[in-house]
Amino acid sequence: MLKKFAAAALMLSLAVPALAQPPKGETPGLDKREARMEKRIEQGKASGALNEKEAARMEKRMDRLERAEEKAKADGVVTRQERKHLDKKADHLSRDIKREKHDRQAAPKQ
Repeated sequence: MLKKFAAAALMLSLAVPALAQPPKGETPGLDKREARMEKRIEQGKASGALNEKEAARMEKRMDRLERAEEKAKADGVVTRQERKHLDKKADHLSRDIKREKHDRQAAPKQ
C-alpha cells in the first residue's frame, strides 16, 4: 500500500510542473495579448479614438512584435530571456495603444 502511495505521489509531483508551464516552443499568453491588442486597435479605429496615422503606427509595431515572436520560436524553444523580451515589447505596445487612444486626437469625422 505504501509503495503504491509513494509511486502515485512521485508521478503527481512530476506531472504538476509540466502542466504549469507552456510547451517550450509556444507562447499562448502572448498570443492572447496580441489578439486583445489587435482588437483594441480595431476598436480605436472604429470609434475614431485612433486616427489613421496612429493606427498604422500601432499596427506596424504589432507586426514587429509578431516577427520577434516568430524569430524566438524558430529554433523550437522560446527561452526565458526571449519570453521576457517579448513580454516587455508587448507591455510597451499595450501602454502606447492606451496613450494613443486617450490623447484627445481623433480621426476626422466623415
